[in-house]
Amino acid sequence: MPGRIKDEDIATVRETARIDEVIGAYVTLRNAGGGNMKGLCPFHDEKSPSFNVTPSRGMYHCFGCNAGGDVIKFVMEMDGLSFTETVERLAEKVGVPLRYEDGPGPARNSGGPQRPRLVEAHKLAAAYYADQLATPEAMQARQFLDTRGFDQDAAAHFGVGFSPRGGEDLTRHLKQLGFSEAELVAAGVSGQGGRGLYDRFRGRLMWPIRDSSGDVIGFGARRIFDDDRIEAKYLNTSETPIYKKSQVLYGIDLARREIATASQAVIVEGYTDVMAAHLAGVKTAVATCGTAFGDDHARVIRRLLQDHDEFRGEVIFTFDGDAAGQKAAMRAFEGDQNFAGQTYVAVAADGLDPCDLRLQQGDAAVRDLVASRVPLYRFVLGNVVARYDLDRADGRIDALREAAKLVTAIRDRSKVDAFARELAGMLGIDPNDVQREVRRAASRSSGAAVAAPPQQRPDVGLPDARDPKYVLERETLKLVVQRPGIIGNLLAEVTEDAFTHPAYRAVWAVVTLAGGVAAADEQWTARLQANTADERVHSLLSALSVEQVMTSKEPDAAYAAQHVHRLREVAAMRRIEDLKSKLQRTNPIDDQLEYNRMFGELVALEQHRRQLRELALDSTS
Repeated sequence: MPGRIKDEDIATVRETARIDEVIGAYVTLRNAGGGNMKGLCPFHDEKSPSFNVTPSRGMYHCFGCNAGGDVIKFVMEMDGLSFTETVERLAEKVGVPLRYEDGPGPARNSGGPQRPRLVEAHKLAAAYYADQLATPEAMQARQFLDTRGFDQDAAAHFGVGFSPRGGEDLTRHLKQLGFSEAELVAAGVSGQGGRGLYDRFRGRLMWPIRDSSGDVIGFGARRIFDDDRIEAKYLNTSETPIYKKSQVLYGIDLARREIATASQAVIVEGYTDVMAAHLAGVKTAVATCGTAFGDDHARVIRRLLQDHDEFRGEVIFTFDGDAAGQKAAMRAFEGDQNFAGQTYVAVAADGLDPCDLRLQQGDAAVRDLVASRVPLYRFVLGNVVARYDLDRADGRIDALREAAKLVTAIRDRSKVDAFARELAGMLGIDPNDVQREVRRAASRSSGAAVAAPPQQRPDVGLPDARDPKYVLERETLKLVVQRPGIIGNLLAEVTEDAFTHPAYRAVWAVVTLAGGVAAADEQWTARLQANTADERVHSLLSALSVEQVMTSKEPDAAYAAQHVHRLREVAAMRRIEDLKSKLQRTNPIDDQLEYNRMFGELVALEQHRRQLRELALDSTS
């Protein structure tokens, strides 16, 4: 059994792995002021960014779904890894050597087929395939690349390789490097046959498929030889623990930063199209891998675009001009509701895909293709209208009825009238007549459809950050978590009774368990998280660590004192109210001693409350 990673090394990994860089491989983050960054949450579907990252404290929190934690928890949640696997993966990325207690480090062949091993197998397979591209056996593969306009440097840039025809070459190579048969099958690079393992890909041109962080997680393989027993032109890695085709986009590792910078994503249809687009200067191009563009792909793109109602990114689909391309455009239009930004179509006049276009007309033609994009809705409506003879009255009416159904499918009702007017121009029909038909189509569809229930935020028992009843408690705890240095010496008289919400009281208990604010150090927020197994408290701590304090200037000791004194004053007021209630229920004749004691305590509490009020006022002056 491998030993436990030393706590000091875990802390070093947590400090060294910059949370903004790690999360930035999955989500486009933008500065939000106060040292915070914001983006679209990768854990739930949203249009306006509520996902916050605070690099100075190494924490993230989503105020939409309450997911939160540190860099280790983020990678665990995103990639489905165990704690140990995550620490080992991050340590490898940032170059931190790990030491283990009570046993050795993880053995090369131990632990079963888990992500780090599967990723390593793909990395070594990609290198092997790339080397094989230079062998005599791969001559036809090199010739294919040459005919598509890709030289040796282009192949190297995209990691293109060749899988030998032998049938077991890669399997033997990886087994010699220490991989087990179970790992190779789980990775999808080898298959299990009656005679043992065999190479999943044989005699094909190979494209490594990487995730947004650059890890190779699968392969795309093109048929090269006429006598290939598998007739399918393209093969892709089957579903594995690390490869989900509905979430994978080829080229995302190269395009990720360009997409965020340009606020544009170009969706092409194949590996060679991605290569051609990038080499032509369209570095925002990506492609799906053996499946149609779907909702999960859209979520990946939206996170990179940071697409929402106030920030309009562009998604540009390139389709062939044939019937299949029109069908693909219709699918994209039906899924267009996933984007709040503007969606376009770019189709070459002669129907060429980006690879053929670059080959025949040069790099500038590919750039011009993207620049000449048209709105997706206009392309789709135009295709519908083109199927009818508009010189005939009945043809215009039939075209209107079919196109009106598409217009009513648009969820953004503010756009419906504009689309209806544009449709009227295409058909040569009075706009009022078109709008009436659109309304009729909408009423027919609403009668047949059942409205889906609105998405609700999960009730996780956490206090509302905006609840004025608890704002003082929340602001004080934010300072405890974020700025222990300016508030520490003010908390000696604060007890859990100062907090009325159970979740805030639980956070204070965690602070106490961690040694109090006096024990705060560089690992303060991480130690707070480590002192509770309650997911509710975990989530609240991450929120408190990234949420901005309620002041436009840098919080100082006076700001902290104002809140602590006010918090203690409010707690004193609650005790005063409780004591007054008891006095009212006590008969001074039957229990004079107890009555006098409580009365004296009430007077002392009132005086104490006034002193706290004066201290709070002094802190604001």
